[in-house]
Amino acid sequence: MAGAGVMVAKSGFSRITKFEDFPVVRVPVGQRKFRSEAVEALITEVNQKIGNKEIAWLFNNCFPNTLDTTVDYSLIGGKPDTFVITGDIDAMWLRDSTAQVSPYLPLCKKDKQLHQMIEGVIRRQNKCIIIDPYANAFYKDGNKVSEWKKTDRTDMKPGVHERKWEIDSLCYPIRLAYHYWKETGDTAPFDEHWKEAMTLVVKTFKEQQRLDGQGPYSFTRETSFATDSLPLGGYGYPGKPNGLICSMFRPSDDATIFPYLIPSNFFAVKSLGQLAEMWEQIGKDPQKAKEARELAKEVFVALQQITVMHPKYGKIYPFEVNGYGSINLMDDANVPSLLGMPYLEAIFPSDATYLNTRRFILSEDNPFFFKGTVAEGVGSPHTGLNMIWHIGISMRGLTSTDQKEMAECLEMLRSTHAGTGFMHESFDPSAPIKFTRKWFAWSNTLFGEFVWKVFKEHPDLLKAPAPAVAATPPSKQKSRWKIF
Repeated sequence: MAGAGVMVAKSGFSRITKFEDFPVVRVPVGQRKFRSEAVEALITEVNQKIGNKEIAWLFNNCFPNTLDTTVDYSLIGGKPDTFVITGDIDAMWLRDSTAQVSPYLPLCKKDKQLHQMIEGVIRRQNKCIIIDPYANAFYKDGNKVSEWKKTDRTDMKPGVHERKWEIDSLCYPIRLAYHYWKETGDTAPFDEHWKEAMTLVVKTFKEQQRLDGQGPYSFTRETSFATDSLPLGGYGYPGKPNGLICSMFRPSDDATIFPYLIPSNFFAVKSLGQLAEMWEQIGKDPQKAKEARELAKEVFVALQQITVMHPKYGKIYPFEVNGYGSINLMDDANVPSLLGMPYLEAIFPSDATYLNTRRFILSEDNPFFFKGTVAEGVGSPHTGLNMIWHIGISMRGLTSTDQKEMAECLEMLRSTHAGTGFMHESFDPSAPIKFTRKWFAWSNTLFGEFVWKVFKEHPDLLKAPAPAVAATPPSKQKSRWKIF
């Protein structure tokens, strides 16, 4: 996903004791795209019960940001249809749209409109997959021609914004549909369009195992950025067929170095298992269920062969491999990441190899882990060196079992919003006023999900800050960060 340039924000306040003392930055009521009574009730509850009023204020701004700013809900032929943009880019990513609305699923039973809105996302995602299962992002207007049409050498169709093949683009719609079904019991969106889309998912995964040739997908772009195009005629660097699925781009929309992206293959195993269950119980198609389950098993067996022995951390999972023995040891804050695999239920959080990998990821032995004077965390080649991601910090907190680590993540998130009241894509860990993407709904909603989880499970971590720090009147406070 193309990120915005680095911004420099000004901060006009520090820690304040009362929620009402913070500036109003949430979209005015009359300008909000969608309203959920259940979400508003949760915001009120959190605001009333969280002692740390800055985190409460951030939750108020961030958790509903997807609903406030990115949701376009309507009825088409009497059925819900929901187009969800990612934020400052007017297109719908299959990954982002799932990640943006999934945190609201537990509230669907209390809110019929929210329930229908998410049903509409599932239906829209099915339509997108049917247009092109290799595309990662789409327009609402199915006739719109992409801005990339002039530069991209690939089978570009109308309605497609970008055609970068990423495994997770097909996993996330399965994840959303599965958890929607489990939360609501509703099977209305599992119609013929869903069946057609899911058949294409398995077909595409099999094609990208590349067991018999390179497959139908290729991609090159006229660009000065190597991460935006694929070498060797648009097929990328070769992989030795072994049962894993090739992902030519990462969740960052950057090109992979080696074609077997490990966190995305773990995600595929989980998603295919969920799909098999839905084919059995909803689709009543045991053959389709068997096909999905057998593919999941092939990928899972192949994943057992990819661990490496690190001299410091022991057995760990690599980020990418090629089947010939080459490995890429790193992690990227975009999800699926190695760090985020337990969040996606793709691996147990107690898995010994995962825990070793986690220690590696959260160390300076990971080339994309950065430390500054204000924060530390995982970044991404997508935003360059010495820029860490709010999504990475939120994901670290969501996957942690250590309350001290959760508290540290909350504090880093609280202290790095650059006075905007929102989470961003990336920021300088020593000068958070330097950041990318002021409007990035996934990052906002994920932060809200993390705070909600802590609110339910460890409310003491959200207590009020020390009075000595909070007592300074707002008019006397200085900026938390240097203003450039």
